[in-house]
Amino acid sequence: MDLSQPVEENYANPKTCFFHVLFKASALAFYILSTLFANSFVIIFVITVVLAALDFWVVKNVSGRILVGLRWWNEINEQGESIWRFECLDQESLARINQKDSMLFWWTLYLNAVAWGIFGIFSMVRLEVDYLLVVAVCFSLAIANIIGFTKCRKDARNKIQAFASRTIASRFSSTLQSAFSLV
Repeated sequence: MDLSQPVEENYANPKTCFFHVLFKASALAFYILSTLFANSFVIIFVITVVLAALDFWVVKNVSGRILVGLRWWNEINEQGESIWRFECLDQESLARINQKDSMLFWWTLYLNAVAWGIFGIFSMVRLEVDYLLVVAVCFSLAIANIIGFTKCRKDARNKIQAFASRTIASRFSSTLQSAFSLV
């Protein structure tokens, strides 16, 4: 291996990355362009929210699993309590996650929410309460994914740390046992 040339890491899942960005961009682009050229608030609301909901679903169920190895969902139990459920790949598979894919996932996740937040500020400044409703729904979906994946990432880190601690402890105890069995 020639160390004088930098190693360029490509996207491991270019199609998933493309659709991850496409769904976010389509909701944002439709909202921007439709407010410039269309007069029907109902059509703008419905199409923008449907595109944002598609983005939410794709991120939560497809691109999150493929690009960062995480998946989350929220359940309501019989007592009416909200229970967060998290899934992550095993430690070995998580170590193989492509860093470019991961960076694209996290950056676009946060930038999408920032963009909807900026549109919300513009709607408030222009006193367009109806468009603020569209932005609020899209912003809520973006924030829900951020919260879900952030909690999932923390849960995955805790599981990896616990696994590492158990592994080190078991190896240490087996080493001690074998050392004392020799004596």
